[in-house]
Amino acid sequence: MECVPVLPDSLVLEIFLRLPHDAVLIAGLTCRQWLAVSRDEFLWRKLFYSYYRIPRSVPRHPSAVSWYREFRRLFDCIPCVEVQTLREHTDQVLHLAFSHKGHRFSSCSKDCTVKLWDTERQDGNISLVHSSSMRQFNWGYTQFSQFNADDTLLLVSGVYLGPHHSSSGEIAVISLENYTLLSRVRNKPYDVFGCWLNETHLISGNLHWIGNMTSCSVLWLNKAFQDVESENVNVVKRLFKIQNINASTIRTVMVAHCRRHDNPDLLLDYEAQSQARRMKGQQQHHHQPLLFDLGTSGSEEEDEEGGDKERQKEARCHGVSSARISQPTISGLEHVIQSRKNVRPVELEIETQVAQMMGRAYTKAPANSLIEPSDPGDGEDKTYLLFTTGSLTYSPHQIGIKRIKPDQMTTSGPVLGEERSSDEFFDSLDHVIDIHGHIIGMGLSPDHRYLYVNSRAWPTGCVISDPRSPPPIAEEIDLHVIDLKSLMEERRSLRAHRAFTPNDECFFIFLDVSRDFVASGAEDKHGYIWDRHYNICLARLAHDDVVNSVAFSPADQELLLSASDDSTIKVWRSPRMVRLAQAPSRPPRPRNLLSSWLSRNKNSTSPGSVNGKP
Repeated sequence: MECVPVLPDSLVLEIFLRLPHDAVLIAGLTCRQWLAVSRDEFLWRKLFYSYYRIPRSVPRHPSAVSWYREFRRLFDCIPCVEVQTLREHTDQVLHLAFSHKGHRFSSCSKDCTVKLWDTERQDGNISLVHSSSMRQFNWGYTQFSQFNADDTLLLVSGVYLGPHHSSSGEIAVISLENYTLLSRVRNKPYDVFGCWLNETHLISGNLHWIGNMTSCSVLWLNKAFQDVESENVNVVKRLFKIQNINASTIRTVMVAHCRRHDNPDLLLDYEAQSQARRMKGQQQHHHQPLLFDLGTSGSEEEDEEGGDKERQKEARCHGVSSARISQPTISGLEHVIQSRKNVRPVELEIETQVAQMMGRAYTKAPANSLIEPSDPGDGEDKTYLLFTTGSLTYSPHQIGIKRIKPDQMTTSGPVLGEERSSDEFFDSLDHVIDIHGHIIGMGLSPDHRYLYVNSRAWPTGCVISDPRSPPPIAEEIDLHVIDLKSLMEERRSLRAHRAFTPNDECFFIFLDVSRDFVASGAEDKHGYIWDRHYNICLARLAHDDVVNSVAFSPADQELLLSASDDSTIKVWRSPRMVRLAQAPSRPPRPRNLLSSWLSRNKNSTSPGSVNGKP
């Protein structure tokens, strides 16, 4: 609409600064003058900080090209619209995992099946491809799965049938070519879960109690399948042998590759971001990402018209979940419970002191500091084994880190690993990070630079006098962010989600990290999504019961899955993707007038015609 400006731009801007963002967009449809003012960068900077309640000291996302587009990214590209509910499982769904290509995902459940799903159907819906029951192997349920690096094999971790507090589990490897079972590996305790080290080797655990409160955790490297030459080649090799005190054990192993620590997708250090801008500012265009490679989430595919009504996120009230007695809890409790009945506290204290003396005398010295420069020739291609552990009580409250050396990447060589002297019975940890709370979940960023940790905090200043009685844990779940390059907590913890179970019933809540977002389940019947850069909670995803796991598609972070005790898997897409899917197909564009005329003129001057006439 054309109109003669009645108000100067400065006055229109002053009015727009007092309007909410949706009113500004609607007002921009009035005329060209108002449309131009409604895209003003100063206006959208003010709207951005006020709407999302972000401190103004936090800079704009390093890849953002404008405040308007950044506002749209956080409002329109969050997977918060439920588009499908999968009900094929018959019991609680415990874990979800995408393939690296994003074309499939797997789900594990208390119904003791692992299911495979296809995400690339032409109609946009997700469909079941395959289901395998593990009952025949005496499993109680499946609890975790992971695709190997080339998406040809699937690792499935499960819990054996047995007493309520049994800690025995097993890992199975399934071929994704014909869904045959290739191998089975013992895994104890079951909440080690297991993980891939590379395309053909996986890590499992074993536990040996050597006292009432003292044990030894052994981590094994296993070949995923046995070749014809297996009679002459090892299929297992011991990686590490670590002493545990005060009833703690190693759990939740995962592998981090450090190839991209100096070139991450997203740098969560505001000072480093500013320094990068200063260093690169004269070499790159002002609007280009400096040091980062984040893309634009596809927002440029849409035109800039502001008439599309943006979806307001529905405010949902917190729900209180019922405690689930049958949910898998922390392993090893039976051993701790028996020690409470049969052993006096004084005896346990003496055992701990003796174990500490033995540990100091018979533990191999740690390697060089992980944050020191690598050995010549190593470069930055380090591999870390991460796991939860403890030193004060049986609940996991520390993150242990061991570097895996290149010669440990295969099962070749001695089965028990490198030779040791008689005073090197145990391996030491290369680094330990204390979380001061009960760890209930971990997840790596796609570039493996940052580790996100779900924990339930202990009271400030608490003292643990009895390892069998850990401190009470908070209902609020803290989401910590640890930089694996500096090995320090990088940002203040994120909060929004909650849990209600006590220490001895606490269970794992799986989280996932994408390029720009982090998501987690919770016991309050919701999943949550935060923006990694701004540290703000953007969406709550409702279920009818506890949300155990969430998973972003590696191919499209605007697709998210959530799994719940309500036996369903919900599929969430962004409002932008929902609109694109529902929009009618566009008719072919009319041909350009000039090219049409040139084409017609060329045809008309073909042989057999004169001056365009036959």
